[in-house]
This record gives sequence, structure tokens and C-alpha cells, in this order.
Amino acid sequence: MWSPGQESEAPAGGEPAGLLPPEWEEDEERMSFLFSAFKRSREVNSTDWDSKMGFWAPLVLSHSRRQGAVRLRLRDLQEAFQRKGSVPLGLATVLQDLLRRGELQRESDFMASVDSSWISWGVGVFLLKPLKWTLSNVLGDNKVPAEEVLVAVELLKEKAEDVYRLYQNSPISSHPVVALSELSTLCASSCPDERTFYLVLLQLQKEKRVTVLEQNGEKIVKFARGLHAKVSPVNDVDVGVYQLMQSERLLSRKVESLSQESERCKEDARQACRAGKKQLALRHLKSKQRTEKRIEALHAKLDTVQGILDRIYASQTDQMVFNAYQAGVGALKLSMKDITVEKAESLVDQIQELCDTQDEVSQTLAGMGMNGLDSDSEELEKELDILLQDTTTKEPLDLPDTPHKPFFSTNVPNPSISDAELEAELEKLSLSEGGLLPSYESSKRQLEPTLML
Repeated sequence: MWSPGQESEAPAGGEPAGLLPPEWEEDEERMSFLFSAFKRSREVNSTDWDSKMGFWAPLVLSHSRRQGAVRLRLRDLQEAFQRKGSVPLGLATVLQDLLRRGELQRESDFMASVDSSWISWGVGVFLLKPLKWTLSNVLGDNKVPAEEVLVAVELLKEKAEDVYRLYQNSPISSHPVVALSELSTLCASSCPDERTFYLVLLQLQKEKRVTVLEQNGEKIVKFARGLHAKVSPVNDVDVGVYQLMQSERLLSRKVESLSQESERCKEDARQACRAGKKQLALRHLKSKQRTEKRIEALHAKLDTVQGILDRIYASQTDQMVFNAYQAGVGALKLSMKDITVEKAESLVDQIQELCDTQDEVSQTLAGMGMNGLDSDSEELEKELDILLQDTTTKEPLDLPDTPHKPFFSTNVPNPSISDAELEAELEKLSLSEGGLLPSYESSKRQLEPTLML
């Protein structure tokens, strides 16, 4: 656990060179301009003012993000942004502008906006501040003292979201109530100091996702169930469940301690037996038996407590299911608000009637098409009959008689060709076109009638 007075200091030596803008090392003239003080008013030279503010404001917030700190001070920033022995002269003006835009907020103002009565050191925050800072606030001076703690609003919201998700993914989220000390141990890696941890809890409390209550001198935290749910006040049931959980942890630790004691008695009895001290070994064994009986009794109590907790967790699950069913029934009622059985039957009848009407229209249109085709067919058949009648009544055409003699005269003289010439011609054909020689005899037989003529 952190000490209440622990502060989150900026690392010595300033920002690493790789995390600074390129002109930090390369442009000496521009850096001299950026390290100079702002004019008294932006109206004097708005271009120079906006150029400086556009450089330093994002750099301040990114520096805090890299450090993982939601709290920052002017003195820490001046040490972080030292360059060649000089510090930026306009950082106070930058912080004033961030305060004006709401990106930064005074830590005291933030704590005053939330119920922080459960923080033991909350009242002392104002008393520990320098008198100069207190008087400046009372008199309305807007200057930012070097020791005043400011809070990066957006970074605090992101840190609060991280802590909430860290709790949701941890084993202690089985019940919404958890001890503040146990939660601080869980969040030690995310919150670098106690003040940051308390600021994160205040932010979650502001978002109505946690509530803090002091019970018998111990602070307990109750979380909202679900990412977007609102936390409810701590009631007697929450306190009872928390006490049961504490009893379970206490009994578990006691059983573990007694188990170690039993093993120790057993080992002492073994050593005494080896040393030949029988009576001493018997006493150790008796102590071991008594310890085991106590362990059995504690196990019975622990089983009872765990059984009660299991029933409570089951009832919580049943309650969630019941709420889901209830929400579903409500949504179903709203969706079927204007729907009744009579309306549904009437709608079905209308649909059936329209379908019947459509079928009748389709049949009517189909009937008209067929009647039209029938009339056309009848007219075509009548016209065809007329054509046939005209054809039969007409006189036949005067065509010439079919010749009975062959068209070719047999008196055409044929040159006489000898068999030797035919064979010589066939041999030439066989040699030039291949495959004709085997058909020579058949060709010869076909040509013989012609030759005889």
C-alpha cells in the first residue's frame, strides 16, 4: 500500500530524444522562439501565440500519457522539458489555456466536485498547499503556481476505464463488493501512487460506477454490474455477502496455517523417533492429531460458508435471468401492442380473397386468349378449303410429255481403245495415287461394256 504523502515525480533528465518533435534538435531558431514567453495577450500576435500553443499543449498531454500519470505540476514539466540548461518560459500560459478549455482541472476542484469524505487525507489537501497558491485562488488570480497539482481530465477517464476493466476481468469480480485494500493491490500496476488511485475511484464514483462505504473501520467498494449500469447504494445484503467473503478468506488462511502446523508436527515426530526419543515423538503425534481435528472443524465451517455463497451467486444469476426474461416480455408486449387474433384472421381472409380474385382474373385472361385463337384457326381452315377448291377446278398445265428414249444418242462414235492402253493407264494411276491397283480388275470389268460399244 502506498503512503498517503507519496508524490508522483517526473523522471530526471527530461524527455528522451526519440519522443520529442524533430525540430527539438534540428531547428535552433524555432526552438528559441518556442522557449520564449508568450505575449501578454493573444491579440498582440495571434499567429505566434497559436504556433506556440499548438506545439506545447499536445506535447504536455502526450508527456503525461507516456508517463502513465494523470497528475502533473508546472515544476515537473519544466524539469522534463529542459533543453541546454534552459526551461520553456511559456508553460504556465499553456497550462492556463488547458485549464480554460477544460482539458486540465485543478486537483482540489475535482475532489470538491465529488463526495470524497471517505478519503482520510482529502481535507488536508488544501491545508498542505502553499499560502501563495491559496491566496491566489481566493483573489481570483489565474496564474498557475509551480507546485499546484493539475489533473488531465481525459487521461483520468481513460485510467478509470482501465481500472474498471481490470476489476471486471479479475477473480474478485464474482461479487460487486470488495475491500479497498484488496482493490488497491489489484490496481498497483495501473496506478503509480495512492493519490492517482483515489482520483481514479473518484472518477468512477462521478460516473456512478462505484460507491465507497466505510464499514467497521474498513473501506469497501461496490462496483456496478455491467459496463453501462449504474451502481446502487450499499445495502445490508451487500454487507452480509462481504462479511461472508471475508469469513471464507479468513477460514481458508486458517486452514492453510494449521495444515502447515500439522506437517511440522509430523516432521518433528519423525526426527524425535530417529533420535530415540519415543515420548517426545508421541507428544508431537498428539499435537498433530489435535491440529487435524481443528482442521476438520474449520473445513466443515468453510464448506458451510462456501455453500451459502454458492447459493447467493446462483440467486444472483437467477435474478439476472429473471430480469432478462422480464425485459424480453416487455419488449414483446410493445412489439405486439396492436396485434390481435381477430386482426390476424381478418388479414389472412383478405389475403385469401385477393389470391382468389387474382386467380379468377388470370383464368379470364387465359380464356379470352384461347377463344381468339379458336376463331383465327377456323378462319384459316376456311381459307385453306377455298384454296384447295380453286386448285382442283383449274385446268391442268400444258406440260410436255415425258420422254421414253434416252437423252444420249447411242450413235455417238466412241474411239476404240485397246486393252494394253487401258492397262498402261491404270498402272500410271496406281503408281501416282496408291491403292488403285487392287481395284484394277473391277474397273476393267466396268469399262468392258463401254469398250464393246
